[in-house]
Amino acid sequence: MAATTFLLELGVEELPPHAIDTLSDALADGVQHGLAEADIEHGAIRAYATPRRLAVQVHELADKQPDREVERRGPALAAAFKEGQPTKAAEGFARSCGVDVSELIQLETDKGTWLGYRERRPGETTKDLLPAIVSKAIAGLPVPKYMRWGASRTEFSRPVHWLVMLYGNEVVPAEALGLTAGRTTFGHRFHAPEAIELSRADDYLSAMESAWVLADREQRRERIREQVLAEAEVQEASAVIDEDLLTEVSGLVEWPVALTGSFDERFLEVPPECLISSMKANQKYFHLLDDAGRLKPLFITIANIDSADPQQVVEGNEKVIRPRLADAAFFFDTDRKRPLADRIPELASVLFQQQLGSLTDKAHRSAAVAAFVAGQIDGDVGHARRAAELAKCDLVTEMVLEFPELQGIMGRYYAIHDGEPSEVAQALEEQYLPRFATDAIPASGTGQALALADRLDTLTGIFGIGARPSGTKDPFALRRAAIGVLNILVKGELDLDLRELLELAAAQHQELPYADGLVDEVLDYMLDRFRAWAQDEGIDAEVYLAVRARPVTRPLDFARRLHAVAAFAGREEATALAAANKRVSNILAKQAGEVGSEIDTGLLQESAEKALHEAVAAQHEHVMPLFASGHYQEALDALASLREPVDTFFDQVMVMAEDEAVRRNRLALLASLRGLFLEVADIAQLQQ
Repeated sequence: MAATTFLLELGVEELPPHAIDTLSDALADGVQHGLAEADIEHGAIRAYATPRRLAVQVHELADKQPDREVERRGPALAAAFKEGQPTKAAEGFARSCGVDVSELIQLETDKGTWLGYRERRPGETTKDLLPAIVSKAIAGLPVPKYMRWGASRTEFSRPVHWLVMLYGNEVVPAEALGLTAGRTTFGHRFHAPEAIELSRADDYLSAMESAWVLADREQRRERIREQVLAEAEVQEASAVIDEDLLTEVSGLVEWPVALTGSFDERFLEVPPECLISSMKANQKYFHLLDDAGRLKPLFITIANIDSADPQQVVEGNEKVIRPRLADAAFFFDTDRKRPLADRIPELASVLFQQQLGSLTDKAHRSAAVAAFVAGQIDGDVGHARRAAELAKCDLVTEMVLEFPELQGIMGRYYAIHDGEPSEVAQALEEQYLPRFATDAIPASGTGQALALADRLDTLTGIFGIGARPSGTKDPFALRRAAIGVLNILVKGELDLDLRELLELAAAQHQELPYADGLVDEVLDYMLDRFRAWAQDEGIDAEVYLAVRARPVTRPLDFARRLHAVAAFAGREEATALAAANKRVSNILAKQAGEVGSEIDTGLLQESAEKALHEAVAAQHEHVMPLFASGHYQEALDALASLREPVDTFFDQVMVMAEDEAVRRNRLALLASLRGLFLEVADIAQLQQ
């Protein structure tokens, strides 16, 4: 069976840069899925895309489907023949198969014998199947917003202008989006605007590059990266390459050319974050730093043209960025004319949530919780209260209204300018840490107190109005808030009781409609987030379930138990002891009434039960101080020595003895054994 390269290219007007990768991958996936459904063999599938094209190249594509053997089942044999003669049912089935009754076969099944027919159908040619496959792939694209153009009823993300479908050197006769497939494509809008006739599907990338188009997304990204780094080296600076910005810029150009421009040094008096946000958000520029990590008055722009006069392009960009930076400088100067504290009254008109009040209400609630946390961690209670009062004030500044991503950062700058304590200023920025699971946590005690208070207020408030996240819907980012609290408590080594914190946070709210059971609900929700946290730490789900089975409400303690049980689970003795604990758990669960904890040594009859009692008693004395001090791994390592006496006990002793006193005594012994392990976790959960 012959194998040939297939090329699909859809020519469009400039696509939204953030949608290019998604559309490109989806088109390739759609083609691959269609080929799989048609059972057509193929090699590698490559997705290519630029602002003006989406393309898919399929290598080693078979020229036809494999032949298939089709089996059809007709009437039951008993209904197909009467007295040796075919019935109308048999004759009708034969006609539907296009054969005589004599050519039919008998099919044996578990439900009897049936009349049947087997035929070999030749596979259809790939060229005949491709039009439907491509049409379905295009129809299934996740277009963010459709549009129409001209008088056409066709809809797509942007107007489409050409369609290429080549199988080897042959055009695949097809239509899609109102276009007839051909071999004509177009290169760069300015450098190669003339039509290009592709002779073969394999020539696509080289033909595009000759026409000033880098169709390979990764090649284009890396070309931009290399050029930016090279430009920075010329300027004796280091370029900061934000990966999201790099992806966006690569979606704006087909032939990238990096150029370096400059701006007035006076703008460096503005916080660098403001200038960087303006350059990235508005102009898609890469910024440069000197050896000390300070912002240089330079930027790198990526042009979509190899200009004969690059200086003119640079000057044009400099002319555009100047008023943008001037705006940032104006916002900064204007904001500093009023202290942050003067903006506190404005927060009363900014709604946090309809049922939970304004940002002023949130600040008051957070202040109480932050002050409590600060007192618990030997922080400055006054600083925590002040930070909570000022926490959201920068949201109503001109700078943050223009650049929302600077919230917290500008709060720090303005607080420093106002003469606020340095730790208060630092906390205004740190309140948003961690932004994601692996992000840094606040470094200051005031920052930790504020970050915890803000998230706990949101969690209790949103749960309290019945807006619990469900499925993939989490509009208030409560999962992220919960994981943030856990990370601060664990990574900051803050041994605080989460239930106590939630009770305090919930008490700050007034008349929550779902106040009953609120703390327990939020606590369970947050501790359930430890499952993902544990996975990130490389800890198995069974270990998480073992710890989660215990009433642990201190996240730092929870994390220590997780690591201890994970280490124990790797020991040779763990499997046997987990199985024994599960067996003990099952035995105790079947007992009517409470199983006593007192063991009467006079009722110990077998040497194996005496040995187990002595071992458990010795370990109890040894490990209880370790449990109390949180040295769980050391305690579990010691308990591992119980494997041998436990195994011997179950081999030689009948727990359910006929004598009730002996039986209850043995149950008490097993309960004391299980109780030792339950001081850390329910290790029976390790036996899945």
